[in-house]
Amino acid sequence: MTSLSPFDSELAAVWPRLRRFAYALSRDAADADDLAQMTAEKAFKSFDQFQPGTRFDSWVFRICRTVWIDTVRSRGRRSAHEAPSEAAEHLGHDPTAATEAVIDLGKAMQALQQLPDEQREVVALILIDGFGYREAAEILAQPIGTVSSRLVRGRQALLAMLGEGS
Repeated sequence: MTSLSPFDSELAAVWPRLRRFAYALSRDAADADDLAQMTAEKAFKSFDQFQPGTRFDSWVFRICRTVWIDTVRSRGRRSAHEAPSEAAEHLGHDPTAATEAVIDLGKAMQALQQLPDEQREVVALILIDGFGYREAAEILAQPIGTVSSRLVRGRQALLAMLGEGS
C-alpha cells in the first residue's frame, strides 16, 4: 500500500469542509462538486506555490473562492437559481418521516442561500466552517472590519428569516 503524498493528505483532511464551502458559494450540489474538483485540480497544479508552515485550508479556500468568481464571471451572473434536479425526486413525498433536525437544517440552508453573496461567503466561512475573522478576511481578501460587518448583517438576516430575530 502506498502512502499519500503531502498534497493528498492535506486535501483529504480539508475535503468535507471544502465541499461545504463550495456548496455555500454555488447553491447547487452538482455545481459544488464541480467547484470542489476544479479547486483541487488548481491547488494540485500550484502546490509548489504553497508556503509550508501556513494553513493549507485557508490557502485552498482562497483558491476555491477565486475559481468560483472566475466561473461566475465566465457564465455571467444568473438572477435566479433553480432548484437542483434531485429536488424533483422528492415531490409528493410525505414529509413526516423527516426529523426536526433535518427540517431545521433545511430551513437554515434555504435562508443561507437567500443571503447576498458577500454575506453568504462570510457566514459560510465563519459560522459553518469555523474560520476566525482574520482567516476569513485573508481568504476573501477583505479588511477585517468588512468581514465583521458582513457577518453581523448576515447573521441578523438569517435570524430574521428563521423567525428568531427582531
